[in-house]
Amino acid sequence: MSEQTMSRRDRIRAETTAEIKVIALRLMAAGGPGAISLRAIAREMGMTAGAIYSYYPTRDDLVTRLIGDLYTELVDTAEAARDAVPADDPGGRILAWAEAVRGWALANPEGFRLIYGDAVPGYQPPEDGPAREAEHRACTGLTGLVAAAWPGAERAAGSRDYGWSDFGEVLAEAAREAFPGLPPAAVALTLRVWGRMHGLVALEIYGHLRALVRDPGAVYRDEITDLIVSLGLTPPAGDDRRE
Repeated sequence: MSEQTMSRRDRIRAETTAEIKVIALRLMAAGGPGAISLRAIAREMGMTAGAIYSYYPTRDDLVTRLIGDLYTELVDTAEAARDAVPADDPGGRILAWAEAVRGWALANPEGFRLIYGDAVPGYQPPEDGPAREAEHRACTGLTGLVAAAWPGAERAAGSRDYGWSDFGEVLAEAAREAFPGLPPAAVALTLRVWGRMHGLVALEIYGHLRALVRDPGAVYRDEITDLIVSLGLTPPAGDDRRE
């Protein structure tokens, strides 16, 4: 078989795989995560059940790949936004990461829900795979943002005396490996930073802000600016809290 024929076959397979994932998210948007079904996707695409099983043997295989791809895309987006800001501007890097996450979530609401909110009935995620890798990158990225603000951010960490035993083994090991010398209190602060970044985005994606505020983006930026100030960092340009 010629290389040209193989290339065309690979291209068709890649296009079909992408279409399957798009339709899965569309089904989820219309009927919730339980609506994701290989047979339903096959019907919409005019494929036989046997044909679609050659792409994904089970629904869980599809969901695993879908979550992994979405989570990887989200982290790629956040990392690229962060890295576009100079390393000597830790406050700007925090804002860039946060706004990139919100922007991605608004463009991919079903993806955000699938990663963070809506469980697929009966689905058990694997112990490893692309989603776990993306989760690790997200945790490392957020911890790095706090590490860049430490020890100036130590005051924001509060007075609780955290130890490594207060965290899950995987998180503690990853933080100690990536950021030697960073204390457990900084990891606790990282989780709080994540909560503040994530909370308003989740409220917006699930429709809770729609009737309450005309510009959720302005509220979100104010929240992240306040977060940056609380870490002892310089707020973004244009904010009246700049020193």
